[in-house]
Amino acid sequence: MTWLYALVSTLIVSLISLTGVFLLSFKTQQLHRVLILLVCFSIGAMLGNSFFELLPESFLHNPNTTLTGWLVMGGFLVFFILEQFLHMHQHSTPDQQKSVKTYGYLSLYADSIHNITDGILIGAAWMFTPEIGIATTVAILLHEIPQEISDFGILLQAGFSKRKALLFNFYAACTAILGTVVTLLVGEKVEHLSIYILPVAAGGFIYLAAASLLPEILKETNKRNFLVHLSFILLGLIFMYLFSIHGGHQH
Repeated sequence: MTWLYALVSTLIVSLISLTGVFLLSFKTQQLHRVLILLVCFSIGAMLGNSFFELLPESFLHNPNTTLTGWLVMGGFLVFFILEQFLHMHQHSTPDQQKSVKTYGYLSLYADSIHNITDGILIGAAWMFTPEIGIATTVAILLHEIPQEISDFGILLQAGFSKRKALLFNFYAACTAILGTVVTLLVGEKVEHLSIYILPVAAGGFIYLAAASLLPEILKETNKRNFLVHLSFILLGLIFMYLFSIHGGHQH
């Protein structure tokens, strides 16, 4: 029954990625304005997730703070190298394949890493007690709804078609199932793996928010919309802060 409940919980969390379909009802011009605001919110949410949730969890559960610091920097550098590789690959492909911006792929990679961690946490929680399993699933669901809508918006802004954005975002969300299955197969030992995955994910999110998405927003920012963009970034930060003090990931 633990397998059944854990896998159903993870599948429900993965299906949340399809909530981005609500954005498809907007007209092209309206959608562009909404996407810019979603990217702003996502910048705040990614930074908030890193500094209010992932990093505190990492330093709390790993007494070796130096190693945790290196893992954060490692995650940052991996995403830097990955983006450079994607840029070089794009320069060597035909023009029609260059329409998708690299930060779209980076968002998918970062989201996949984070979702694997979510899957590990759900699997580990259900192995403890049903109560902890339910509480962890609900906490992750509340976190994922705005996050997945923002992720979908990032993919659209990066140049993915609506169909591909929805499909790829769902694929990234399904990596949570992999995390749950591995946890249930290997047992409690794998739970400790999340201690090392969390700081790497934090470094990846910090790079994606500050080095990839923020420059995109600066291109769209002027005197008239600066405060609006800043407000949505702060809204993402505040949301993640409130989430971190009222639940967050349960280990």
